[in-house]
Amino acid sequence: MNVATIWSRALDIVFPPRCVGCREFGAFICDTCMTEAPRADGARCERCWTPGHADFCLTCYLHPPAFRATRSVFTYTGTARAAVLALKFGGVSALAPTMAAPMNEVLSRWSPLVDAVVPVPLGGLRGRTRGYSQAALLAKEVARHSGLPFEPSCLKRRKNTPAQTQQPDAFARRKNVKDAFEIGRKQPSGRVLLIDDVTTTGATLDASARALLDGGAKDVYCLTFARGS
Repeated sequence: MNVATIWSRALDIVFPPRCVGCREFGAFICDTCMTEAPRADGARCERCWTPGHADFCLTCYLHPPAFRATRSVFTYTGTARAAVLALKFGGVSALAPTMAAPMNEVLSRWSPLVDAVVPVPLGGLRGRTRGYSQAALLAKEVARHSGLPFEPSCLKRRKNTPAQTQQPDAFARRKNVKDAFEIGRKQPSGRVLLIDDVTTTGATLDASARALLDGGAKDVYCLTFARGS
């Protein structure tokens, strides 16, 4: 047993995990809450994953996003929403492996041809305040499980922007993150799997993917834990 495992078990004794859904002790998301969380499946646009479409939605036909396709595990309600908020704002960074597990299951079934895992970068001020990037934690777990390289240095924010949740509509969200990202210390190449915790309109994923493609990536696929609908 290594030091990290011993330390983790010691912390569990002092601060036992508690389900973000039902609040029962034992796991950050218990099996029941994980099973009952509404899945983002069914008939959806094959590109942006908007519900209610058997093939591609009209928006993707008229204004194709920069990414090739995206998938999300859950809809952003109930336990899934509680998990995102706990990871993002509650400081419960230990939630990341639990949240990444169903993302890995979706990735395994989906099986896009990708060469590296890249997280959507967090703004400097929010990153310093939070102490970590929730997208990076999830991406690291996905990379570890899939065996793909974890490349957090491929993408960075070129400017801090107001939170997307503060924007009134899809147009405002696209405008808010336009040109917000640029290539980091390492130039991307090949096909990238872009990771974030939650997406709503896909504006952040689109802007991130556009920067990666401009920087040398061949294709960009996206995977998030939850979707706004």
